[in-house]
This record gives sequence, structure tokens and C-alpha cells, in this order.
Amino acid sequence: MKIVLFGATGMVGQGVLRECLREPQVEKVLAVGRTATGQSDPKLTELVLLDMFNFSAIEPQLKGYDACFFCLGISSAGMSEKDYRHITYDLTLAAAKTLVKLNPNITFIYVSGQGTDSSGTSRSMWARVKGATENALLALPFKAAYMFRPGIIRPLHGVRSKTPLYQGFYVALKPVLGLWQRFFPDHITTTEQMGKAMLHAARDGAPKPLLETRDINRL
Repeated sequence: MKIVLFGATGMVGQGVLRECLREPQVEKVLAVGRTATGQSDPKLTELVLLDMFNFSAIEPQLKGYDACFFCLGISSAGMSEKDYRHITYDLTLAAAKTLVKLNPNITFIYVSGQGTDSSGTSRSMWARVKGATENALLALPFKAAYMFRPGIIRPLHGVRSKTPLYQGFYVALKPVLGLWQRFFPDHITTTEQMGKAMLHAARDGAPKPLLETRDINRL
């Protein structure tokens, strides 16, 4: 497989990139983002793009891919709905529409979140915006599209969150997260499981388009 990965420097993206590079069936990974990953691997190619809303200049480099893992995202804390929607909805759809135009048989996997609302009636702004993004992605003519909705994600193998608040949370709870996962396996996943589940869905498909934590772990 040849994979396009957005958000490879984020916590989920770091874990997904690790699993992609370790997977023998992955031939090439193209990491697209505003900053470089700092990693070097024969499979890895990077595109640092300052304007993430306009992909016209790099369209030739986005052709020939089997799957896109879209792990790019930001916290809604302190943001207006307009600004959050611009980053979450507009940016994601700009990338998705470009990729499906260039790769009609591509599978698109989007990292959403537990509590996302597809009906648009939630009181939580982020849930409505994520839900609208999911609906728009599922309406595009991909070979397949899967929305990953993880709850708590346990970082493994040196993966770190770029958000100081979240990183502090993971450091403080590191001794107990493993125990929580053992006793509540349907509510916690790991960066490793996220990466492996994405690879499985891209290669073999998944039973449904909306995948909660328990579905991700089963994959």
C-alpha cells in the first residue's frame, strides 16, 4: 500500500506513522503537514505545506495512493465555532476532495472523536462540527471511508502530545492507564492500536463506517 498521512507530528499521527513504517505491506508513506516529522526512513517522504487549504501546487505528488489517514486536528478550547469549523471542516474537505479527484480508488480514514454528533443537534460545538465533517466525507465518492471515534488514547513507544494540557494528563495518569485499559477495554485504545486498525481498514475494510473505541480495538 501507498499511504498519505496528514498530521504525522500529532500524538495520533506519530503512532500511526510508526505502525505504517513497521508494516511490510506499506511501500510508501507521504506525510503532509506544516512541520516536518524529523524522522528518516526509506519509506517516508515529507511535504511541508504552509497553506493547508490549497493543494493545487502539489497535486502531482498526491497521485497514486491507496489510502489517506487523516490525523490532523486541534482542540476546540477557546475557539469560536467559525474558527474551529474553518480548521476542522474546511481544511479536511479541501484535502479529501483533492485526494478523491486524483485517486478515485482511495480509502479515506478520518480521526474524529467519541461523542461526535452526526445529527447536528448537540450542544457541544466541537461535536456538531466533527459530525458535519464526517457526513461530508461519507458523501464523497471514495472507495471506502471510515470515521474513527476514539475516546481515551494511551500513547505508547515514546509518542507525546503536542498539547501541554493533554501531555500533562498522560504523564500524570501513565501508571494507571494500562490498568484502566485492562479493565475497561472498550473505552481506551492506544496509539499502536489506532495505527494497526487503520492499516487493517485500509487493506481489508471494516464492518461499518463509524468506528467507536471498541470497534477500533477489535480491528
